[in-house]
Amino acid sequence: MMLLDGNEHDAAGASRRVGPQRVILILANSGSISPSLIDALEREFPWIRVEQVDTIDTACAVFSYPVALILVDRALMRKAEAEASELMRMHPHALTAVIEPYDKVLVTSISDVVRSPLIRSVLPMDLRLDVWLSIMRLLLCGAEYLPPALIHEAKLRDQKAHAYSDNGTARTANVNMASLTTRESQILGMVSHGLQNKLIAAECGLSEHTVKIHLHHIIRKLGVHNRTEAAARFRNLHDGSRAMNEN
Repeated sequence: MMLLDGNEHDAAGASRRVGPQRVILILANSGSISPSLIDALEREFPWIRVEQVDTIDTACAVFSYPVALILVDRALMRKAEAEASELMRMHPHALTAVIEPYDKVLVTSISDVVRSPLIRSVLPMDLRLDVWLSIMRLLLCGAEYLPPALIHEAKLRDQKAHAYSDNGTARTANVNMASLTTRESQILGMVSHGLQNKLIAAECGLSEHTVKIHLHHIIRKLGVHNRTEAAARFRNLHDGSRAMNEN
């Protein structure tokens, strides 16, 4: 059995060094990856051979060993995604990562990875060599990797989206409430305090039928389904306004 230290172990536990068994395929423009980095890869993982190509056609080829990992230059990412089905057909067991030059200034976003038919990980190139090799080991094990900066950016974007959505909902509710007449607001306030139509009618000097008509208009204007939802909307807005005034 071959382990990630590049050794092959027999039943007795003895080990012997083995040559390349898998390929890391780098799809990048010529000169994008330094020879010293490739040398470090092959020394760290003796069971790996690094192959470099600069076109999709040459990437969709049979190599001397099965491809375990495909690293795609960010500049070639869209072209690679367009040929994702062919790349996956030729290299069915390969995980694919996009190469990012810098860890702190990332071009690729979480949504790019989620929508991509090919890319599953993002590999920054300006990390310390030992950290970078540890990530490579992770990818070669079949795991996925996203830089912390990318995850942090996604969280901030999600928080902003929720804040915008909540504010938009509150603005819409306020506008709808403002469309109520004075009498409708009065009746809705009574409904929110649990008063039934008969008591509301007596308090306002109206017939129950007139109260029902007002409630029908209130429900329509607020865009709710019934008097219970209308009352809840009224309480939520007034509780929110009270909390803001207290702060």
